[in-house]
Amino acid sequence: MSLFEYILFASTSLFLIMDPVALIPVFLAITPEDTPQQRVRMARLACLVAAGVLIFFTLIGEKLFKLMGITLPAFKIAGSIVLLLIALDMLRAQRSRVQQTAEDTDAAAAKEDIAIAPLAVPMLAGPGAISTAILLGTQANDWVQELSLLVCIGGVCAASYIVLRLAAHGAEWINPIAMRIVTRIMGLLLAAVAIQFILDAVAEQKGKLF
Repeated sequence: MSLFEYILFASTSLFLIMDPVALIPVFLAITPEDTPQQRVRMARLACLVAAGVLIFFTLIGEKLFKLMGITLPAFKIAGSIVLLLIALDMLRAQRSRVQQTAEDTDAAAAKEDIAIAPLAVPMLAGPGAISTAILLGTQANDWVQELSLLVCIGGVCAASYIVLRLAAHGAEWINPIAMRIVTRIMGLLLAAVAIQFILDAVAEQKGKLF
């Protein structure tokens, strides 16, 4: 995979799994009493924290697997299953319980500042996003691709901030039908990414056995 192909694949995969567009209704629902300026501040902090969490797990993920005796193909398949579950929920145009639960939303609505939890973790940088970041790290061929992955994480988190910043000023411009269509399309693409990770893991394991 060339550098350009890797960057495109990494940024697309991360954006699909973080899915800030589908997060808009929840973001507005858990900040009903906040001003647009307060919402923007929360969105900025949440995206910074999410970027930090994803970069942290990208850097230590493979070392953690070795310490725990987990093979990369095993994690790829497990992570792909998580991504597939999220994708199936996206195809039904609903936010996955892998990324957030009703309890997360209810608890967040009662907090004064929800930027770190649950907005950053687990709504943005949840199990699916962390798994994707680690899986993409294992796909890197050299240090240039590893560095580009960190840049992609920063770029996707910046894009997520822009989406949430726009949403912070109100939902009048959001067309619910269009958002559901976009969510379903993104879900289909994410399902394809998950299946591809599984195929890569099976091929990698088969190559070790034979």
